[in-house]
Order: sequence, then C-alpha cells, then structure tokens
Amino acid sequence: MKIFTLSPGSTSTKLAVFEDKDIIFKANVSHDPAKLSGFARVSEQKPYRVETILSVLSENGISIEDMDAFAAYSGGLVSTPGGVFPVNEKIIEDCSSGRLMEHPAILGAQIIDDFAKKTGKPAYLVNPPDVDEFEDIARLTGIKGIYRESHVHVLNQKEVAIRAAGQLGKKYEECSFVVCHVGGGLSITAQKNGRIIDGNDVLNGDGPMAPNRSGYVPLLPVIKMCFSGKYTEADMKAMVSKRGGLISLVGTDDMRAIKARIAEGDKWAALVYEQFAYQLAKYIGSYACVLEGKVDAVVLTGGVSNDVDFVENVKKYAGWIAPFIVFGGDFEMEALAAGAIRALTGEEETKEYTGVPVWEKFDFEPES
Repeated sequence: MKIFTLSPGSTSTKLAVFEDKDIIFKANVSHDPAKLSGFARVSEQKPYRVETILSVLSENGISIEDMDAFAAYSGGLVSTPGGVFPVNEKIIEDCSSGRLMEHPAILGAQIIDDFAKKTGKPAYLVNPPDVDEFEDIARLTGIKGIYRESHVHVLNQKEVAIRAAGQLGKKYEECSFVVCHVGGGLSITAQKNGRIIDGNDVLNGDGPMAPNRSGYVPLLPVIKMCFSGKYTEADMKAMVSKRGGLISLVGTDDMRAIKARIAEGDKWAALVYEQFAYQLAKYIGSYACVLEGKVDAVVLTGGVSNDVDFVENVKKYAGWIAPFIVFGGDFEMEALAAGAIRALTGEEETKEYTGVPVWEKFDFEPES
C-alpha cells in the first residue's frame, strides 16, 4: 500500500511517499518566503502550499489519487493520548483556528484533509506533538501552580521505542524504556506499557542541556540575570531555547567541530563534550527510577546519537542500567507511514480526537 506523509516547516514542507514501509520518494518543498509573509494567518497559507506540493508531485510523476492513505505531522491540538487519529472536523477546527498555536505545524492536518477529500482516502495524525500521557505524580513542581508539561519529540520517541520492542521480540505495550532523542533539542522519557509516563519539558528548559538549549540551570542566578537590566525577556528566552547548551559553552552546536578542537588539545572543549554525556546519563538514571529500575533498554536516537564516542561516554556512566539500543537520526516520516499502516491493517485501533484535553488541573487540589 502507498502512504503519503507530510511535515510542514516554516519555509518548506517535507514530503515522503512509502510503498508499505519502504520510502520511494522524498522531497523538501521550498516555499517563497515573500509569499508566505503575505498571509496574515498561518492557515491562510494552505492553498498556496497545496498548489506547490501538487506541482512537485506532478513533476515527479506522482498522483495523490494513487495513495491509500495520508499521514501528517500536525500540532495545534489540545493535550491528547498517544495513538493514530483519523482527521475529523474537530481536528480541522482546532488547527485552522490557530487558537492554541500559530505555527506551520497546524497546516499538516489541513493539507492532508484536503487530499483525503479529493481522493476519498483516509487521513491520519500519528502521535501528534500535543500528546500527554504523564502520570499525575510527574506533573508537580516545588512551586504551587507551576506544573510540568509534556513537551517531547513524541513522534520519533514512540517510533524508536516501537522499533526497540521489535528488536527485543516484544510488543511495545509490554516494555519499559528510557528513550533519549538527542538532536538540536533533547528530550528524554520514561515509557511504560505503551505510554510516555514522564519526560523533560523541552520547551521550558527542563532536563539536560542540549546542543542549543540550556536545560535545567540553578534558578536564583537566572532570576538575578532577569532583573539585572542587561537582558530583555527575549534575550533570556533565547538563552534557554536557542543559544544555550553547547552554543553557549563552546560557540557551536556542531559535534564534529567540537571533536576537532579536542583533537587539537582544547581542554575546555573536551570538558564540555564529556559533561554533555555526563548530564544525559544523570537524567537517564533519574528516569530509570521512574520505572522503578525495571528497564528493558535505554534507547538513543536523534542526530547526535550517530556520534559513537558520545554514545560510549553515555554508556560509561549509565550502561549498567540496561542494554543500550541506538537508532541514529530521526524517523518521523517513517513513523507517520508506519502509524497509517497500523491503522489500515487493524494492527492498531485508531482513536477519536474530541477536543477535550486529557489534563488541565487537579480537581482535588486545594485552592491557594
């Protein structure tokens, strides 16, 4: 069966066509920034992006009529459990309104819904970024009213966990994993019986440092910086989410460049490189505790996981916890296709998106 997959970005849209689980076509379709800037709202870009995508497909002899299903990366939804969701009116309503997020990701569902209506074929969202399966105990912090939220690389996180389970000869729902996605950002999760029961909040500075994100840092010095008069709110946010981590410490997030400096005798680069693995290993240990020490495997994925030396450094500290399974790179397009296939074959029962968040607050929490 043929599956069309799609992932919208700020100025481009990733496309891939699969024959069963084998990729037979892929493209990164560029969109004219000048045209995109002419749209007042993100959802208004849909007709232009659809036209551009169909043009690229036509140039390559591909027709959406030949597809058996469509699957997209798409955000802008309320918190929802993981799974495969047929695109319905509520999904389109939440995405097209942009009421929860104005980001190109809201176009994913809208574009494949357009294709589905033109062809009469099903359209699916697979483990959207709004997935929240946290246990209640994982949500609390030491400040009343501030809660830990589920912001991780859900699609790739779950895909590699499913693959790891297959390698172990088990079903995903039977396994317990600590999964680490290490790319420009870094997410680490405890996955148990098919659910992400805890994870670091990538968007809000939680967890270990990443190539361009700070991760957790002591709060009082940060508060002092905030009120020093030297930094704007935008500056502080950038330190956490864009210019933190390796970029802050060594001026680059390119692991190859850092290793080249180490080879030339740069002791500071060597220390930073080592502590990057050290920090990740500490968090692997903490998430192993979430699983009460019953860990089938530690799974590493993301671009940095292609660095064998980095992986060995992490294993030096955390290899005693469980066997390591490494899937270098990311598999988001493959995850979309695999989810659609599971839905079409009946291997996985689809879920209905209701527009009702899985969690907003504790109804038993005392008022302040």
